Amino acid sequence: MAKCELTGKARMSGNLVSHSNRKTRTVRKANIRSKRIWDPDKGVFVRMNVSTRALRTLSRKGWEAFKKSR
Repeated sequence: MAKCELTGKARMSGNLVSHSNRKTRTVRKANIRSKRIWDPDKGVFVRMNVSTRALRTLSRKGWEAFKKSR
């Protein structure tokens, strides 16, 4: 299962509801990408599975945004 290593975001399950109110189970998958990310603590590139939302946050705020949540 694809899961973001920074935020923990994974797939969600729910229902598709038609106009006649019939319910069908469905799965919504997170937008996960495998990326090489520079780790300033270790001084090397690390390959991680990261959601695209986490990539945007990482580019704007840096590693400090994720160290607070851990």
